[in-house]
Amino acid sequence: MRILVLGVRGIPNVQGGIETHAVELYQRLAKLGCEVEVVVRSPFVPKETRNFGAIRIRRLWSPRTTGFEALTHSILGVLYAAIVRPDVLHIHAIGPALVTPLARMLGLRVIVTHHGPDYERDKWGPSARRALKIGELLGVRFSNALIVVSKVIAETIRTRFGCDCDVIPNGTVTPTLQTGTEEIEQYGLVRGRYFLQVSRLVPEKRQLDLIRAFQAAKCPGWKLVLVGGIGADDYSRQVGEAAKAAGVVLTGFKNGTKLQQIYSHAGAFVLPSSHEGLPIAMLEALSYGLPVLASDIPANLEVGLPPGSYFPVGNVEVLSERLTAMAGITENPATREARRRWVADTYNWEPIARQTYSVYRRVLAQPSAVPEQPPL
Repeated sequence: MRILVLGVRGIPNVQGGIETHAVELYQRLAKLGCEVEVVVRSPFVPKETRNFGAIRIRRLWSPRTTGFEALTHSILGVLYAAIVRPDVLHIHAIGPALVTPLARMLGLRVIVTHHGPDYERDKWGPSARRALKIGELLGVRFSNALIVVSKVIAETIRTRFGCDCDVIPNGTVTPTLQTGTEEIEQYGLVRGRYFLQVSRLVPEKRQLDLIRAFQAAKCPGWKLVLVGGIGADDYSRQVGEAAKAAGVVLTGFKNGTKLQQIYSHAGAFVLPSSHEGLPIAMLEALSYGLPVLASDIPANLEVGLPPGSYFPVGNVEVLSERLTAMAGITENPATREARRRWVADTYNWEPIARQTYSVYRRVLAQPSAVPEQPPL
């Protein structure tokens, strides 16, 4: 079974939830016998990168311009798919899903994974939001099968479009806890005495809320660490200035052992975001056994943490109080280990890959890749 993947900025070592999803999912689908080729965007992947394990990497040009990057690359990706003729074209996210009708017209079988209503992201203006909503509509109506990563998204799809979908969540891998401390020592961090957020620096992740809450909290001896690529945009500049004023540690993008060390020795993980699909970074934090504070948006609530782990999104005062309370709690190793076991059992990539493979087989069993009548 030959699978071509579209909608991913790049793999490996490219920051982003969809990119992490692709790395974990397609390694496992390759083991299940799929031939996987991932179409990536030229600004994110070096020219010499041709493979990632058993996954082939196809690097196609795209502009580095917000709003045009995904669409331009998706059109080129569909044209490439029309040439190589995969058994299944798997498109990720509702922006790239704009090209779903074109792919169907070219006779391709298409699966779309809906990772979340991206039009709710704070960074988009009215035109971009409208385009993303159209992408959602076209992905839902024209795909051979629709996968969503959460029950919240599934309910939205059923209510808005009256159609069914496959709910296949994001997953996590149980990591080996790191004992080395050289990575945290370079930032002056002490084991178990820092709050951690791992995400891109974008408005919907609400780093500014977290910095203000940390400033107001009474957590002597604790620090706040923000891990994520620092851009040249206005929001990144604001975060940088606020972090400097508050003594917050900005590490930039981290991966591999360096990121594992930072996770392993954190005291707690905080996710104050206003928009998520199903938060992979939260699942990763839980896989290290970390206690978590998260905003009470539906996608975060779906993970199923205890009620005390949530706070009202945007409420800096309550978040500050929760940070103070969490800094005063000392957890025993058994509690953290139980948390690790729970997330490993609940969000395991192995069954997720098998579920996805079953969707591929179902789509391949359909008699025709081209609908006899337009689904709209």
